[in-house]
Amino acid sequence: MRKLKKFTAIMAAAVMTFSLAACSSEKTAVSSGKKETKESDSKAGDGDLFDVAKYKSDKDKSEWTIAVVTKDNTSNWFKRMEVGVNEFGEETGLNVIQKGPANADAASQVQVIDDLINQGVDALCVVPIDPGAIEASLKNAMEQGIVVISHEASNQKNTLFDTEAFTAQDFGAAIMDALAKDMGEKGKYAMMVAYTTSTTHMEYANAQYKRQQEEYPDMELINDGAIPSAESEESIDTAYERAKEILKSNPDLKGFTGVASTDCPGIAKAVEELGLDVKVVGVGTPVEFKPYVDSGTISTIKLWDPKDSGYVMCKVASMILAGEDVGDGTDLGMEGYNKLQLVEGDNRCLIGQADLTITKDNINDYEF
Repeated sequence: MRKLKKFTAIMAAAVMTFSLAACSSEKTAVSSGKKETKESDSKAGDGDLFDVAKYKSDKDKSEWTIAVVTKDNTSNWFKRMEVGVNEFGEETGLNVIQKGPANADAASQVQVIDDLINQGVDALCVVPIDPGAIEASLKNAMEQGIVVISHEASNQKNTLFDTEAFTAQDFGAAIMDALAKDMGEKGKYAMMVAYTTSTTHMEYANAQYKRQQEEYPDMELINDGAIPSAESEESIDTAYERAKEILKSNPDLKGFTGVASTDCPGIAKAVEELGLDVKVVGVGTPVEFKPYVDSGTISTIKLWDPKDSGYVMCKVASMILAGEDVGDGTDLGMEGYNKLQLVEGDNRCLIGQADLTITKDNINDYEF
Protein backbone atom coordinates (compact mmCIF):
# COMPACT_ATOMS: atom_id res chain seq x y z
CA MET A 1 0.00 0.00 0.00
CA ARG A 2 2.83 2.35 0.89
CA LYS A 3 4.52 1.40 -2.39
CA LEU A 4 1.29 2.19 -4.29
CA LYS A 5 0.98 5.61 -2.64
CA LYS A 6 4.62 6.36 -3.41
CA PHE A 7 4.15 5.34 -7.05
CA THR A 8 0.99 7.51 -7.32
CA ALA A 9 2.82 10.53 -5.89
CA ILE A 10 5.68 10.08 -8.34
CA MET A 11 3.26 9.86 -11.28
CA ALA A 12 1.38 12.97 -10.14
CA ALA A 13 4.61 14.90 -9.89
CA ALA A 14 5.63 13.72 -13.33
CA VAL A 15 2.31 14.81 -14.86
CA MET A 16 2.57 18.22 -13.18
CA THR A 17 6.14 18.65 -14.41
CA PHE A 18 5.14 17.67 -17.94
CA SER A 19 2.18 20.07 -17.85
CA LEU A 20 4.33 22.94 -16.66
CA ALA A 21 6.93 22.17 -19.32
CA ALA A 22 4.26 22.04 -22.01
CA CYS A 23 2.75 25.30 -20.81
CA SER A 24 6.17 26.90 -20.72
CA SER A 25 6.93 25.58 -24.19
CA GLU A 26 3.60 26.92 -25.49
CA LYS A 27 4.29 30.35 -24.03
CA THR A 28 7.75 30.33 -25.54
CA ALA A 29 6.30 29.42 -28.93
CA VAL A 30 3.71 32.20 -28.71
CA SER A 31 6.35 34.67 -27.57
CA SER A 32 8.68 33.54 -30.34
CA GLY A 33 5.88 33.87 -32.85
CA LYS A 34 5.23 37.44 -31.78
CA LYS A 35 8.88 38.28 -32.00
CA GLU A 36 9.25 36.75 -35.46
CA THR A 37 6.18 38.58 -36.69
CA LYS A 38 7.54 41.83 -35.35
CA GLU A 39 10.91 41.30 -37.01
CA SER A 40 9.35 40.41 -40.35
CA ASP A 41 6.98 43.37 -40.24
CA SER A 42 8.14 45.93 -42.78
CA LYS A 43 7.33 49.55 -43.28
CA ALA A 44 5.02 48.30 -46.05
CA GLY A 45 2.50 47.47 -43.34
CA ASP A 46 0.60 44.66 -41.66
CA GLY A 47 -0.54 42.47 -44.52
CA ASP A 48 -1.39 44.43 -47.66
CA LEU A 49 1.85 44.50 -49.60
CA PHE A 50 0.09 46.28 -52.46
CA ASP A 51 -0.97 49.37 -50.52
CA VAL A 52 1.20 51.90 -52.35
CA ALA A 53 0.81 54.53 -49.63
CA LYS A 54 2.71 52.34 -47.17
CA TYR A 55 5.90 52.57 -49.23
CA LYS A 56 6.44 56.26 -48.60
CA SER A 57 10.02 56.58 -47.38
CA ASP A 58 10.92 58.30 -44.13
CA LYS A 59 14.50 58.74 -45.33
CA ASP A 60 15.92 61.84 -46.96
CA LYS A 61 15.90 61.59 -50.77
CA SER A 62 19.66 61.83 -50.80
CA GLU A 63 19.74 58.44 -49.07
CA TRP A 64 17.51 56.61 -51.55
CA THR A 65 18.91 53.99 -53.92
CA ILE A 66 16.82 52.94 -56.90
CA ALA A 67 18.13 49.84 -58.69
CA VAL A 68 17.15 48.75 -62.21
CA VAL A 69 17.62 45.06 -63.03
CA THR A 70 17.70 44.13 -66.72
CA LYS A 71 17.74 40.82 -68.57
CA ASP A 72 21.38 41.54 -69.32
CA ASN A 73 23.51 44.65 -69.66
CA THR A 74 25.38 43.67 -72.83
CA SER A 75 22.74 44.10 -75.54
CA ASN A 76 22.28 47.44 -77.27
CA TRP A 77 18.69 47.50 -76.02
CA PHE A 78 19.69 47.56 -72.36
CA LYS A 79 22.67 49.81 -72.94
CA ARG A 80 20.12 52.25 -74.31
CA MET A 81 17.93 51.72 -71.22
CA GLU A 82 20.88 52.64 -69.00
CA VAL A 83 21.07 56.01 -70.74
CA GLY A 84 17.58 56.78 -69.44
CA VAL A 85 18.37 55.45 -65.97
CA ASN A 86 21.47 57.62 -65.72
CA GLU A 87 19.59 60.60 -67.15
CA PHE A 88 16.98 60.27 -64.41
CA GLY A 89 19.71 60.17 -61.77
CA GLU A 90 21.43 63.24 -63.16
CA GLU A 91 18.21 65.23 -63.38
CA THR A 92 16.97 64.37 -59.90
CA GLY A 93 20.22 63.95 -57.98
CA LEU A 94 19.00 60.54 -56.78
CA ASN A 95 21.25 57.51 -56.56
CA VAL A 96 20.23 55.13 -59.36
CA ILE A 97 22.06 52.07 -60.62
CA GLN A 98 21.48 49.50 -63.34
CA LYS A 99 22.54 45.86 -62.97
CA GLY A 100 22.08 42.80 -65.12
CA PRO A 101 23.16 39.19 -65.05
CA ALA A 102 26.27 38.15 -66.96
CA ASN A 103 24.11 35.62 -68.81
CA ALA A 104 20.50 36.22 -69.78
CA ASP A 105 19.03 33.39 -67.74
CA ALA A 106 16.43 33.48 -64.98
CA ALA A 107 18.60 31.96 -62.24
CA SER A 108 21.31 34.57 -62.76
CA GLN A 109 18.73 37.34 -62.64
CA VAL A 110 17.35 36.01 -59.35
CA GLN A 111 20.85 36.24 -57.88
CA VAL A 112 21.22 39.87 -58.97
CA ILE A 113 17.86 40.74 -57.41
CA ASP A 114 18.64 38.94 -54.16
CA ASP A 115 22.02 40.67 -53.90
CA LEU A 116 20.39 44.09 -54.29
CA ILE A 117 17.77 43.25 -51.66
CA ASN A 118 20.55 42.29 -49.25
CA GLN A 119 22.26 45.60 -49.98
CA GLY A 120 19.14 47.41 -48.77
CA VAL A 121 18.05 49.29 -51.87
CA ASP A 122 14.88 51.38 -51.58
CA ALA A 123 13.38 50.44 -54.93
CA LEU A 124 13.77 47.65 -57.48
CA CYS A 125 12.78 48.19 -61.10
CA VAL A 126 12.91 44.87 -62.94
CA VAL A 127 12.65 43.68 -66.56
CA PRO A 128 12.10 39.94 -65.96
CA ILE A 129 13.44 37.11 -68.04
CA ASP A 130 10.89 34.82 -66.41
CA PRO A 131 8.33 36.56 -64.15
CA GLY A 132 7.50 33.36 -62.30
CA ALA A 133 11.13 32.71 -61.39
CA ILE A 134 11.48 35.99 -59.50
CA GLU A 135 8.13 36.11 -57.68
CA ALA A 136 9.58 34.87 -54.38
CA SER A 137 12.43 37.38 -54.49
CA LEU A 138 10.12 40.28 -55.31
CA LYS A 139 7.72 39.30 -52.54
CA ASN A 140 10.66 39.23 -50.14
CA ALA A 141 11.63 42.72 -51.31
CA MET A 142 8.12 44.07 -50.76
CA GLU A 143 7.91 42.47 -47.31
CA GLN A 144 11.01 44.48 -46.45
CA GLY A 145 9.36 47.70 -47.64
CA ILE A 146 11.22 47.90 -50.95
CA VAL A 147 9.26 49.49 -53.80
CA VAL A 148 8.97 47.05 -56.73
CA ILE A 149 8.22 48.21 -60.28
CA SER A 150 8.31 45.91 -63.31
CA HIS A 151 8.43 46.34 -67.08
CA GLU A 152 7.47 43.85 -69.81
CA ALA A 153 5.64 41.74 -67.23
CA SER A 154 1.88 42.17 -67.28
CA ASN A 155 1.50 38.93 -65.29
CA GLN A 156 4.08 39.74 -62.59
CA LYS A 157 2.15 39.41 -59.35
CA ASN A 158 4.59 40.83 -56.79
CA THR A 159 4.93 44.32 -58.16
CA LEU A 160 3.28 47.60 -57.24
CA PHE A 161 3.02 48.63 -60.90
CA ASP A 162 4.03 47.17 -64.24
CA THR A 163 4.93 49.88 -66.74
CA GLU A 164 4.39 49.47 -70.48
CA ALA A 165 4.78 51.74 -73.49
CA PHE A 166 1.55 50.45 -75.07
CA THR A 167 -0.78 47.45 -75.02
CA ALA A 168 0.69 44.16 -76.19
CA GLN A 169 -2.37 43.54 -78.33
CA ASP A 170 -1.95 46.76 -80.33
CA PHE A 171 1.79 46.25 -80.70
CA GLY A 172 1.51 42.66 -81.91
CA ALA A 173 -1.22 43.61 -84.37
CA ALA A 174 0.98 46.41 -85.76
CA ILE A 175 3.87 44.00 -86.32
CA MET A 176 1.57 41.66 -88.25
CA ASP A 177 0.11 44.51 -90.31
CA ALA A 178 3.62 45.52 -91.39
CA LEU A 179 4.59 41.94 -92.27
CA ALA A 180 1.35 41.33 -94.15
CA LYS A 181 1.95 44.44 -96.24
CA ASP A 182 5.46 43.24 -97.13
CA MET A 183 4.22 39.75 -98.01
CA GLY A 184 1.30 40.92 -100.12
CA GLU A 185 -0.97 39.37 -97.48
CA LYS A 186 -0.22 35.79 -98.54
CA GLY A 187 2.28 33.03 -97.89
CA LYS A 188 3.98 31.26 -94.98
CA TYR A 189 5.69 33.03 -92.12
CA ALA A 190 7.55 32.21 -88.90
CA MET A 191 7.81 33.83 -85.46
CA MET A 192 10.66 34.10 -83.00
CA VAL A 193 10.68 35.14 -79.33
CA ALA A 194 13.50 35.16 -76.79
CA TYR A 195 11.90 32.71 -74.35
CA THR A 196 8.41 31.33 -74.04
CA THR A 197 8.61 32.46 -70.40
CA SER A 198 8.99 36.11 -71.54
CA THR A 199 5.50 37.43 -70.91
CA THR A 200 5.39 40.33 -73.33
CA HIS A 201 7.14 38.38 -76.08
CA MET A 202 4.45 35.72 -75.97
CA GLU A 203 1.73 38.37 -75.78
CA TYR A 204 3.13 40.06 -78.91
CA ALA A 205 3.40 36.72 -80.70
CA ASN A 206 -0.15 35.68 -79.81
CA ALA A 207 -1.46 39.09 -80.85
CA GLN A 208 0.30 38.74 -84.21
CA TYR A 209 -1.27 35.36 -84.82
CA LYS A 210 -4.71 36.58 -83.81
CA ARG A 211 -4.43 39.52 -86.19
CA GLN A 212 -3.29 37.28 -89.02
CA GLN A 213 -6.19 34.88 -88.52
CA GLU A 214 -8.72 37.70 -88.40
CA GLU A 215 -7.40 39.87 -91.23
CA TYR A 216 -5.06 37.86 -93.44
CA PRO A 217 -6.54 34.41 -94.18
CA ASP A 218 -4.12 33.72 -97.03
CA MET A 219 -1.14 33.85 -94.66
CA GLU A 220 -0.06 30.77 -92.71
CA LEU A 221 2.11 30.34 -89.63
CA ILE A 222 4.43 27.34 -90.04
CA ASN A 223 4.32 24.25 -87.81
CA ASP A 224 0.52 24.21 -87.84
CA GLY A 225 0.31 27.52 -86.02
CA ALA A 226 2.60 26.60 -83.10
CA ILE A 227 3.69 29.74 -81.24
CA PRO A 228 6.54 30.53 -81.41
CA SER A 229 8.42 28.93 -84.29
CA ALA A 230 11.71 29.31 -82.38
CA GLU A 231 13.38 30.84 -79.32
CA SER A 232 16.51 33.00 -79.59
CA GLU A 233 17.37 32.87 -75.87
CA GLU A 234 18.28 36.58 -76.06
CA SER A 235 21.22 35.74 -78.35
CA ILE A 236 21.86 37.04 -81.88
CA ASP A 237 23.99 33.97 -82.61
CA THR A 238 21.22 31.61 -81.46
CA ALA A 239 18.66 33.59 -83.47
CA TYR A 240 20.86 33.24 -86.54
CA GLU A 241 21.32 29.48 -86.14
CA ARG A 242 17.64 28.77 -85.48
CA ALA A 243 16.46 31.07 -88.25
CA LYS A 244 18.78 29.29 -90.68
CA GLU A 245 17.33 25.93 -89.68
CA ILE A 246 13.79 27.21 -90.26
CA LEU A 247 14.66 28.81 -93.59
CA LYS A 248 16.28 25.64 -94.88
CA SER A 249 13.41 23.41 -93.79
CA ASN A 250 10.77 25.81 -95.15
CA PRO A 251 11.98 26.86 -98.61
CA ASP A 252 8.62 28.48 -99.37
CA LEU A 253 8.79 30.80 -96.33
CA LYS A 254 7.94 34.42 -97.19
CA GLY A 255 8.06 36.24 -93.83
CA PHE A 256 9.65 36.20 -90.38
CA THR A 257 9.03 38.23 -87.22
CA GLY A 258 11.13 38.59 -84.07
CA VAL A 259 10.10 40.36 -80.89
CA ALA A 260 13.35 40.30 -78.88
CA SER A 261 15.92 42.91 -79.88
CA THR A 262 18.33 40.04 -80.56
CA ASP A 263 16.00 38.21 -82.96
CA CYS A 264 15.91 40.18 -86.19
CA PRO A 265 19.66 40.80 -86.61
CA GLY A 266 20.15 37.03 -86.46
CA ILE A 267 17.18 36.33 -88.73
CA ALA A 268 18.25 38.95 -91.29
CA LYS A 269 21.81 37.65 -91.33
CA ALA A 270 20.55 34.14 -92.12
CA VAL A 271 18.21 35.43 -94.84
CA GLU A 272 20.97 37.37 -96.56
CA GLU A 273 23.54 34.56 -96.31
CA LEU A 274 21.11 32.14 -97.94
CA GLY A 275 20.20 34.70 -100.60
CA LEU A 276 16.48 34.50 -99.91
CA ASP A 277 13.61 36.92 -100.45
CA VAL A 278 12.07 36.67 -96.99
CA LYS A 279 10.54 39.76 -95.39
CA VAL A 280 11.58 40.47 -91.81
CA VAL A 281 9.72 42.69 -89.32
CA GLY A 282 10.54 43.03 -85.65
CA VAL A 283 11.78 44.83 -82.58
CA GLY A 284 15.20 46.37 -82.09
CA THR A 285 17.45 49.40 -82.08
CA PRO A 286 17.73 51.49 -85.29
CA VAL A 287 21.54 51.66 -85.44
CA GLU A 288 21.90 47.89 -85.12
CA PHE A 289 19.19 47.27 -87.73
CA LYS A 290 20.28 49.96 -90.21
CA PRO A 291 22.40 47.77 -92.54
CA TYR A 292 19.50 45.36 -92.96
CA VAL A 293 16.97 48.17 -93.41
CA ASP A 294 19.20 49.79 -96.04
CA SER A 295 19.49 46.47 -97.89
CA GLY A 296 15.72 45.95 -97.76
CA THR A 297 15.83 42.70 -95.74
CA ILE A 298 14.15 44.41 -92.80
CA SER A 299 11.46 46.83 -93.93
CA THR A 300 9.95 47.87 -90.61
CA ILE A 301 11.15 48.16 -87.04
CA LYS A 302 8.52 48.34 -84.33
CA LEU A 303 9.75 49.45 -80.95
CA TRP A 304 9.59 51.78 -77.99
CA ASP A 305 12.58 53.70 -76.70
CA PRO A 306 14.18 51.66 -73.89
CA LYS A 307 15.78 54.88 -72.63
CA ASP A 308 12.30 56.15 -71.81
CA SER A 309 11.32 52.83 -70.21
CA GLY A 310 14.27 53.01 -67.82
CA TYR A 311 13.45 56.61 -66.96
CA VAL A 312 9.76 55.81 -66.45
CA MET A 313 10.40 52.94 -64.03
CA CYS A 314 12.71 55.11 -61.93
CA LYS A 315 10.25 58.01 -62.03
CA VAL A 316 7.32 55.90 -60.83
CA ALA A 317 9.46 54.34 -58.08
CA SER A 318 10.61 57.77 -56.88
CA MET A 319 7.03 59.08 -56.82
CA ILE A 320 5.98 56.19 -54.59
CA LEU A 321 8.93 56.73 -52.25
CA ALA A 322 7.97 60.40 -52.05
CA GLY A 323 4.34 59.56 -51.23
CA GLU A 324 2.98 60.99 -54.49
CA ASP A 325 -0.13 59.63 -56.20
CA VAL A 326 0.36 57.27 -59.14
CA GLY A 327 -2.52 55.87 -61.17
CA ASP A 328 -4.91 56.40 -64.05
CA GLY A 329 -4.20 59.68 -65.81
CA THR A 330 -0.78 60.25 -64.20
CA ASP A 331 1.42 62.59 -66.24
CA LEU A 332 5.11 61.72 -66.11
CA GLY A 333 6.04 64.77 -68.16
CA MET A 334 7.36 62.69 -71.07
CA GLU A 335 6.08 62.28 -74.61
CA GLY A 336 4.09 59.08 -74.78
CA TYR A 337 3.66 59.02 -71.00
CA ASN A 338 1.63 62.20 -70.48
CA LYS A 339 -1.55 60.39 -69.55
CA LEU A 340 -1.00 56.87 -68.24
CA GLN A 341 -3.83 54.37 -68.45
CA LEU A 342 -4.24 52.09 -65.45
CA VAL A 343 -5.34 48.56 -66.30
CA GLU A 344 -5.85 46.04 -63.51
CA GLY A 345 -5.47 42.33 -64.18
CA ASP A 346 -2.81 40.05 -62.73
CA ASN A 347 -1.27 43.31 -61.54
CA ARG A 348 -1.70 47.06 -61.91
CA CYS A 349 -0.37 48.00 -65.32
CA LEU A 350 0.45 51.60 -66.27
CA ILE A 351 0.25 51.96 -70.04
CA GLY A 352 1.59 54.78 -72.18
CA GLN A 353 1.21 55.63 -75.86
CA ALA A 354 4.86 55.46 -76.86
CA ASP A 355 5.24 53.05 -79.78
CA LEU A 356 7.60 53.90 -82.63
CA THR A 357 7.64 52.78 -86.27
CA ILE A 358 10.94 53.02 -88.13
CA THR A 359 11.49 52.42 -91.83
CA LYS A 360 14.08 53.35 -94.43
CA ASP A 361 12.46 56.78 -94.64
CA ASN A 362 13.13 57.82 -91.04
CA ILE A 363 15.84 55.53 -89.67
CA ASN A 364 18.48 58.23 -89.99
CA ASP A 365 16.53 60.34 -87.50
CA TYR A 366 17.51 57.97 -84.67
CA GLU A 367 20.91 57.73 -83.02
CA PHE A 368 20.50 54.63 -80.88
